[in-house]
Amino acid sequence: MKRDKSLRKLLSSKKSQSSLFGQQIADDTQVKEEKRVNVLDTINSPKELKKLDRQQLKFLAQDIRDEIIGVVSKNGGHLGGPLGAVELTLAVHYVFDAPHDKIVIDTGHQSYPHKLVTGRRDNFHTLRQYKGVCGFCNIEESEYDVFGAGHASTAVSAALGIAKARDFKNENRKVVAIVGDGAITAGLAFEGLNNAGSSKTNILVILNDNRMSISSNVGAMSNYLNKIVLHPGYFGLRKKTGNFLRNIGIAEESVYRLSKAEELLRTLATQGLFFESMGFQYFGPIDGHNIDELIPALQNVKDLKGPVLLHVKTEKGKGYRFAENDMEKFHGMSKFDPINGQKYVTTTNISWTDAFANALIRIAKEDERIIAITAAMKGGTGLNKFEKYFPERTFDVGIAEQHAVTFAGGLAISGMKPVCAIYSTFLQRAYDQIIHDICLQNLGVIFALDRAGLVGDDGPTHNGPFDIAYFRVIPNVTIMVPKDENELQHMLYTATLINGPCTLRYPRGAAIGVGLDPELKKLEIGKGELIKEGNDLLILGVGPILYDAMQVAEELKCNATIINARFVKPLDEELILSYAGKIKNIITLEEGTVNGGFGSAVLELLNKNGIKSDIKIIGVPDKFIEHGKPDIQKKLAGIDKESIKNTIMEILSKK
Repeated sequence: MKRDKSLRKLLSSKKSQSSLFGQQIADDTQVKEEKRVNVLDTINSPKELKKLDRQQLKFLAQDIRDEIIGVVSKNGGHLGGPLGAVELTLAVHYVFDAPHDKIVIDTGHQSYPHKLVTGRRDNFHTLRQYKGVCGFCNIEESEYDVFGAGHASTAVSAALGIAKARDFKNENRKVVAIVGDGAITAGLAFEGLNNAGSSKTNILVILNDNRMSISSNVGAMSNYLNKIVLHPGYFGLRKKTGNFLRNIGIAEESVYRLSKAEELLRTLATQGLFFESMGFQYFGPIDGHNIDELIPALQNVKDLKGPVLLHVKTEKGKGYRFAENDMEKFHGMSKFDPINGQKYVTTTNISWTDAFANALIRIAKEDERIIAITAAMKGGTGLNKFEKYFPERTFDVGIAEQHAVTFAGGLAISGMKPVCAIYSTFLQRAYDQIIHDICLQNLGVIFALDRAGLVGDDGPTHNGPFDIAYFRVIPNVTIMVPKDENELQHMLYTATLINGPCTLRYPRGAAIGVGLDPELKKLEIGKGELIKEGNDLLILGVGPILYDAMQVAEELKCNATIINARFVKPLDEELILSYAGKIKNIITLEEGTVNGGFGSAVLELLNKNGIKSDIKIIGVPDKFIEHGKPDIQKKLAGIDKESIKNTIMEILSKK
């Protein structure tokens, strides 16, 4: 399948350049643009890239942006981050020799330009599609993807490990970590910087600063000194000056002190004091969209000894006006119209995320204790809606899930009712804090786990099937799983009345579409819901997967008892045992991992009570489910409607 160039032609036209990209291009340049060959079509590896002159590199940057916008508009995906990293990616591959030199990218959604120039150009139209190009760095996909990363802030630590291995093996290669898009705010990034700075290991960290919370330059002295630093002769002059001072009899100690004084002056005049104090040689900031600055800067720092940090300023969404004007919205997009930047509407049902946000707003209007916390995902978790009503009760702590959880603990122990709205996959990073800081002290923190289960195109790094299992083993936790948005609002309200930690999980995408009760009600803790009675089969489940089971049972005219357990912990033992004792064939359903999940809890209950049954657990198997559309992922995991139907038919055929 060939790449679709019709959109790229449109985006590259004279009219579209001014209306879409928001970049003013001179008329004579535009004429050349319309006649020139698409440079991206000539790039199969970084070797071809190195043959280009500076003007061709700039044309290549535009071609890459066209391609990213075109593909993401059709497939969905991250947009702001990769558009902002185009020139930086080209400069790094121009100066360094990948894959011999190791380039670690953090986080992986900056990697789209990297993928386009490292042999995946012709398949890029399959981005985030089943068996297609992964949306993040993937070590199984390419030798250029050095370290897999879907979660942020791993690059410095991974790159330091790679650099140390290089030293142990006496290899001659450069190691570069590109850190950006808020990743530097996480504790792991600081731990990596601290260790790397004290290690004296040769490593280059490139800080891709796209409006993070780092202060701006201080005055004209900073600009002046940075121009000196970026001058090709700067490092040679520095070395010659040192040799000259030694030759005229200046003591080595004095030469060293003069060198450190110069470094201190430069550091104080810039924003690099923090990094210098950690042991890095700091340079920058420089314009991350200026190829003519980036390449000399990288060439100058390339051979420096010890840990080096180059600070690069970029703009998320660069080159696409809609993404430049709304960075949060265009961080990640579903399918959209590239001409007007509007998402295509695929369903009229409210999303699970919006259902949660609406319920939280409703509850918070009556309960002043409610505090909402998220980790750099206000839009993704719906807390941007909550913030409009309660700005002083909304906290975005950045990519710092560990801090978010313990911060919530401090609020809870002081009488507040914090709600941590964090994706299931990201909350994994705070597991110790959940156990040690929250559950051990039995604090009333509510964990609202968005994107629980399989998430589709983002794939295994973002799938959230593990939370039932990783919470179920912890004492003091109440675990709730709503089957629809109406049950979600009641569970959230119930959670605010529980004197201890609790979780509720809900998937990505559109909710079921049921009506909402006008009044919120407290659910009885540990009590399930009997949906239907029958004698042939007992179906026990949690979550929206129950709707598939109900439809299948109706299609097959199966005389089944169907129970919505609602609570994974504590289970409704009385209800489950009352039917399990008389119905031999049992199916459990969940969009969570089979190992340690809801089905395991039911098995443990039956075993404890000496009930022997033929039980089938339908859940996510013991493997990572690759990226693809949600229906494909569910089929791969065996939790789709057809798999449920086949399992029921198999059981009934044996009766």
